[in-house]
Amino acid sequence: MAASSEQSQGGPGAPARRRGTESSRVSTYRTETFARLATPLAEVFGAKTAKVLAAVGLHDLDDLMYYVPRDYLSGTQRTDLSTLTVGERAAVVAEVGARGAEAIRGDQNRWRLEASLTDGTGFLGLTFFGRKHIVDYWLRQLGMGDHGIFVGRIGEFRGALQMTHPTFIMLDAQGQVVGQASDERQQIARVVSKSSMIGIYPARAALPTWQIAECVGIGLDLLKGIADPLPEAVRSGEQLAGLWQAYCLVHRPDNAEDIERGRRRLKFDEALALQLAMVLRRSEASKHHAAAITVVPDGLLHGFDAGLPFSLTDGQRRVGEEIAADMARGTPMQRLLQGEVGSGKTVVALRAMLAAVDAGHQAVLVAPTEVLAEQHAATFRTLMGPLAQAGTLGAPAQATALTLLTGSVNGKARSHALSEISSGRAGIVVGTHALFGADVRFADLALLVIDEQHRFGVEQRAVLADRADRQPHELVLTATPIPRSVAMTIFGDLDVSTLAERPRGAGQVQTTAVLTAVHPGWLSRVWQRLREEALAGHQCFVICPRIGPKDEIGERADISAANAEEVYERLRGHELSGIEVGLMHGRLSATAKREVMRGFAQGSPRVLVATSVVEVGVDIADASAMVVLDADRFGVSALHQLRGRIGRGGQPAICLLVSGADPQSPAAERLAALESSSDGFELAELDLAQRREGDVLGAEQSGGHSTLRLLRVIDDEDIVERAKVVAQRLHAEGTLETDDGLRDMVAAVHRRSEASWLERD
Repeated sequence: MAASSEQSQGGPGAPARRRGTESSRVSTYRTETFARLATPLAEVFGAKTAKVLAAVGLHDLDDLMYYVPRDYLSGTQRTDLSTLTVGERAAVVAEVGARGAEAIRGDQNRWRLEASLTDGTGFLGLTFFGRKHIVDYWLRQLGMGDHGIFVGRIGEFRGALQMTHPTFIMLDAQGQVVGQASDERQQIARVVSKSSMIGIYPARAALPTWQIAECVGIGLDLLKGIADPLPEAVRSGEQLAGLWQAYCLVHRPDNAEDIERGRRRLKFDEALALQLAMVLRRSEASKHHAAAITVVPDGLLHGFDAGLPFSLTDGQRRVGEEIAADMARGTPMQRLLQGEVGSGKTVVALRAMLAAVDAGHQAVLVAPTEVLAEQHAATFRTLMGPLAQAGTLGAPAQATALTLLTGSVNGKARSHALSEISSGRAGIVVGTHALFGADVRFADLALLVIDEQHRFGVEQRAVLADRADRQPHELVLTATPIPRSVAMTIFGDLDVSTLAERPRGAGQVQTTAVLTAVHPGWLSRVWQRLREEALAGHQCFVICPRIGPKDEIGERADISAANAEEVYERLRGHELSGIEVGLMHGRLSATAKREVMRGFAQGSPRVLVATSVVEVGVDIADASAMVVLDADRFGVSALHQLRGRIGRGGQPAICLLVSGADPQSPAAERLAALESSSDGFELAELDLAQRREGDVLGAEQSGGHSTLRLLRVIDDEDIVERAKVVAQRLHAEGTLETDDGLRDMVAAVHRRSEASWLERD
């Protein structure tokens, strides 16, 4: 491969790819093991190869060791053709039997070569297609009785197993490559010679699996002899392989048992590092001082409760008491409040904020979008009434000011907001990322509420926390129910409160999956039903997975998916003609979004075509209908959140999930689950079972360090449980504070989390 010839292009002085300078990354580690694992790949393979590896997220030797094969091919010297199954990828060592070639009927320019491989008892067919001179070349290579390695997917034709266009190399009696093989075939030969199982790595056109395997092999050689960071007592107690041995077991296994042993060690290290980080974070938080907040008689909170037009649910009261008990202590609260759609988290959070203001401090709520921040501010003002109008005529004596700060607040309005915040006149502050700005100063911040935690990193939360004289209490809100396994892994540094009960009077939402592959005529009835709701004076949503016709969905673009711009134009001119239709998506300016949502909340337009930008926090009391087009392109939790936007005013509501999915497909099963269940926690478990936790929680989730690599929280709950026990024991014994290897494990987790956050920004 090209790595050895590139050393002159990169080396110890190669520029940093991420996380500041490479030298600073290495120097922060206490042990030689982690310093070596932090070696930039540019120093090992040269700048050119390192750039290609960086495209798949590989920057140092640690990344490379965790880039494990997604699949393994069968052994090179143990091929038994009778064990092959259709659909598997296999590396077969066998002897060439009969072979022949002929022109394809009707096309003399294209030829077909057919051959058979044998292990002495069974047979495997080979098929190639190409021009005559290429087929002649293949015939010369595939000599009768010659041995070779053939790599490809096993298919079936007329009841017999076959490979079509396998990659192959021919070997002499000593196992050496015959002839001038291509670079790829030479790489296959080198990789195959190292192990009796061949790892197939996630690859790209510019980075084939064989090149990755060679890079991994070089990395393994460089890391040979590294000290194991895990104490011997932990390794023996958990029956774990050594670290370097684990790398070899996953990258150069001899059998399936090797792979499992190696993966378990690497997963355990990942789980333990996360749990150690959380133990340290809890321990560190307990050393800080926070304002001890107790309920003030006849204060803001008392006046707020007395003026509420509804009664708190039992769940809201219970969670409120948990939060109050936390804030009454002199150490910072760190609590996650997860609540079902419409369960009343906002009221719970506001009551905690009012308690902080009553005690003479400030409270801030940070939301991920301007629309959501403005919605919160409007909701707070409505619920608080005169209590949010300090300084105005007729305001109660205990009233405070409420200030909103977002990116679109500028000029004199921004200066006024900053003055209200820094002077302390604003007891309640609501905003977006704009609150992280260097010019934002709080007079006495005592409570930090983060809405939709998965949109923010720990580092971003720390920006506000570090500016306070004392550590503020932290209350983290999420409307996405968190499965226990995720909560334990991702939010292990937070105490968890749950609101599952919806307030009395919340409307029931009837959900129906409209499978157009079975009933294509039902789509017209969908639009008829939507028209009926709009004409009855209700608000309606139409949700699309894409904004416009030229948008792509990730790396696998599907331009057939419904887009909001085209659906908006079509509905206005056809199915919903005569009814006012609006458009809302993420590319609109903040001002345009604000105007659209303000008008929609007031009844104009009646129908809003939107993307999932309205998934969280949008509160339209009179919304009674939602149509989700291409619903199979959304996750279960996302669909549950979307339908939570309707029926909030107490009226019955309908949610129609339109999809062209096959009725027998997993996508149709997901929609059926939504039809039959309104339990967000049950649906969250299903979502997690079907998708990776990174997708369930969102690309920006890092609530404490969620940069998971091999660990899968739903499959590896037993490993996480064991790691949690070990982490707590190591902390209790004092080993965590004194063991350099363990501290480096934590440092590596923090560094990956910081890198993820920095690269997003």
